[in-house]
Amino acid sequence: MGVVSYEFEVTSPIAPARLFKAFVLEAAKIWPTAAPHAVKSVELEGDASPGSIVKITFVEGLPYQYMKHQIGGHDENNFSYSYSMIEGGPLGDKLEKISYENQFVAAADGGSICKSSIKYYTVGDYVITEDEIKTLIKGSEVVYKAIEAYLLANPDACN
Repeated sequence: MGVVSYEFEVTSPIAPARLFKAFVLEAAKIWPTAAPHAVKSVELEGDASPGSIVKITFVEGLPYQYMKHQIGGHDENNFSYSYSMIEGGPLGDKLEKISYENQFVAAADGGSICKSSIKYYTVGDYVITEDEIKTLIKGSEVVYKAIEAYLLANPDACN
């Protein structure tokens, strides 16, 4: 097994507290509403504490039926959260898991910068390429941008 680390940042006009609520605290409600073209449901298996499982089910026609995330933890004061994708999605037989550490920090313009650190745990001697990583990130940006658009269109959501 190998581990490949990748870091990137995404800017948003949405304040950190609202993004944190939409992505972490209210995901089960917001994701299917904001991205009905991609997310069918978000279900929590447990009490949202570290170790609990979040199952995201996708609409028919997408490359993946579902994925499961294991919650690592979250810090509401610093707008940070961590989790590992442990089942479904792009894991297949080449990736054991993908671990994420994300933080929304305030930007000078009143929006946010989402700082992400991702670790890809590969199976056997498989080596994931930077192009494959960028393709995976681009796929998740579809949901990210839909949630961002929803928050812009609904200024009272996640306040």
